[in-house]
Amino acid sequence: MVSDLKDLKTQFLEYLEIEKGRSVKTMENYDRYLSRFLTQTKVTSPSKLDERMVREFRIWLNRQPGTSGDMKKKTQNYYMIALRAFLKYLRKNEIESLSPEKIELAKVGGRDLDLITADELNRLMKSPAGNSLNELRDRAILELLFSTGLRVSELCSLNSDLDLTRDEFSVRGKGDKVRVVFLSPGAKRAVAEYIKKRGDMGEALFVGYGIGQDSARLTSRSIERIVKQHAVKAGITRKVTPHVIRHSFATDLLENGADLRSVQALLGHANIATTQVYTHVTDKHLREVHKTFHGKRRR
Repeated sequence: MVSDLKDLKTQFLEYLEIEKGRSVKTMENYDRYLSRFLTQTKVTSPSKLDERMVREFRIWLNRQPGTSGDMKKKTQNYYMIALRAFLKYLRKNEIESLSPEKIELAKVGGRDLDLITADELNRLMKSPAGNSLNELRDRAILELLFSTGLRVSELCSLNSDLDLTRDEFSVRGKGDKVRVVFLSPGAKRAVAEYIKKRGDMGEALFVGYGIGQDSARLTSRSIERIVKQHAVKAGITRKVTPHVIRHSFATDLLENGADLRSVQALLGHANIATTQVYTHVTDKHLREVHKTFHGKRRR
């Protein structure tokens, strides 16, 4: 039986890929987190892995530089989540090691959502106002993001054979899971105008135009730059990304009466707890509802 932690880590990652169907990105992250743990602690045997090593590793992590000062607790938790999953795998295979229940996550504050106002959203959507190929493409990108709530990676993967005779299409998201998303009339119109203007038979729906990038499928980074460019053009001072538009999609649905389970399905969240973060941003809307409609018959 394999007893070296590095070999066991490789088996664990293969298990995640084959048995659990985890994405390539998840595999890369888990590999990085666990490799860093093994390198820093220098532990090689699963039976030698103990709480002291984990505690010292957490202290070391806490002192590592982050984007703003020390590494954030949320980022540190990613390492602990990966380690806990690895330990659960070891226990499942009856390999003696530290109990996964011994791994506790650091408490972090409530997740702050990056949101833009309805007025800012309207200005953003109207930013690509011209009829050039770039403007039509950018308008289609923005309309699709808000209509469907797609992740930027999902948007990049779309092909030009999108069936615009229907109001819906299927997309393969995280964990290789397929879900249905829906097209608004504005999104259908924007995509149709863009495709008509293109006049080529390229496979990718969204491609680059310019020196050295003609007909190349746009990357997530390219889409992020396009969104940022139009946010600046629209006079929005806060940071706007494709994910911010996804937030706007979700909160718009909830504020207009959609139930949380439906929003979960539309976003492609595996866990309802991930979707519940949006309920906090609707509190203001609920207060307005209460103020407007409650107690009107009392004198």
